Amino acid sequence: MIDETVRDWLLDSDPTLRWQVERDLLDEPAEVWRATRARIPLEGDGARLLSYQDPDGQWAGGAFFPDGFDFATQDEIPGQPYTATTWTLTTLREWGMDAAALGDTADRLAVSTRWEYDDLPYWDGEVDVCINAMTLANGAWLGRDMSPLAAWFAAHQLPDGGWNCEWVDGSVRSSFHSTINAVRGLLAYEELTGDSSVAAPRRRGEEYLLARRLRTRLSTGEQVGPWTDLLVYPYRAPFSALKAADHVTAAAVHDGILLDPRAADTLEIVRAGCQSDGRWLQGFHFPGEVWFPLDVEVGEPSRWVTFLALRALSRAGAASA
Repeated sequence: MIDETVRDWLLDSDPTLRWQVERDLLDEPAEVWRATRARIPLEGDGARLLSYQDPDGQWAGGAFFPDGFDFATQDEIPGQPYTATTWTLTTLREWGMDAAALGDTADRLAVSTRWEYDDLPYWDGEVDVCINAMTLANGAWLGRDMSPLAAWFAAHQLPDGGWNCEWVDGSVRSSFHSTINAVRGLLAYEELTGDSSVAAPRRRGEEYLLARRLRTRLSTGEQVGPWTDLLVYPYRAPFSALKAADHVTAAAVHDGILLDPRAADTLEIVRAGCQSDGRWLQGFHFPGEVWFPLDVEVGEPSRWVTFLALRALSRAGAASA
């Protein structure tokens, strides 16, 4: 049960969040949350983000980086820009915007957009696992046939079951960051298309993470990094406790299976983040240029983190029954 004050606080939010609270936490009738979701392209954050779209379908004039980005200074600036097309599409999709609101965006991007890496065609993906995971899900959401890119993930899965964006440089050991993004993209693609051919590689990737309890090295049992404890929104590219809890609970519900007990440590980190007033705080800020802030400052009560934490814990309960 959600505290009444917390419930009202969550509902007093942008349509991008409110509709998910109504559906996933309050079990409102479909006509209620669908009406709220329909407001996303018309008002608030969704409409604002749409307003920055270029006539050729892009955002900030680029695929993964804004047009004119100086790659020579990339190592000198904190973070990276989050204004270009792939990041913006991912945000809109994850907010639940109806793809119809973007019209012929997918077709325009097919004509106008090339990857910064080797000038490759946009919807074909490139070599980076995390970029391809976002592109796979975004293309499926916008109605493109993304089956060739879906097959790319099985072909590039490493022997240990995960993925690593540095495979192109010869890496043969998987990365937590690359693997969580890959399985999230594959699950989104499967949910959007019904294509179950990606289920087996997705589950192998999830097993890679679960075998390490979502936070430790398989060889030593030591924590992989402090980021495995993070409760942060927006997720961006890195692995975090909230991102992992969100995914493994969603995957268990999607697959109709019991939640794997090896997720317990991470779920406890999420649970322990609840403050005495029933809210969760924003735990980190990934630096980088944005169109506008998507959440509160670090240390402040966050509606997004609170919702995602409550939803993951609710799913965990359902998937453990």
